[in-house]
Amino acid sequence: MEQVIVNMGFLKMLFTSFFCGSIIGIERQLKGRPAGIRTSSLVCLGTASFVYLGSAHGYEPEFAIRVVSAIISGVGFLGAGVILNLRGHVRGVTSAAVIWSLASIGCYIGLGQYAEGIVISMIVLFLLVVVQAIESYVERLRIGMYDHDILNNTGSFNEESN
Repeated sequence: MEQVIVNMGFLKMLFTSFFCGSIIGIERQLKGRPAGIRTSSLVCLGTASFVYLGSAHGYEPEFAIRVVSAIISGVGFLGAGVILNLRGHVRGVTSAAVIWSLASIGCYIGLGQYAEGIVISMIVLFLLVVVQAIESYVERLRIGMYDHDILNNTGSFNEESN
């Protein structure tokens, strides 16, 4: 019977890319966005796997660069698939940017730069959670005072100028 030798660097790459993709995917899933846990995990894991393949097996360094450039354009097409134009309103641009960022994270992890990939993941998560809350607050200030209509228990924005 043949022994199977598992490359620990490969396993570390797989688990780190899966983890980074999943934490971003959970945020997207909770908000009901197009690229949820599965998509985010697969983009990050797939990207890391391709880059790892191009860099870890004694190929020339230029080969890894070619793999990364092919991933960038391929992921651009994937991101374009989540952008919709509904009655003049463009939706899904943030999801497309998240997919592109996930590919970037996967590239770092695939090249063995785990700390950088994790830091980028935390920055992306910060942008999605904290900056969105700030944008919502600023939008309420821009539109006007938030008014709670007690009669029908709905919130509405008043465009009254003071």
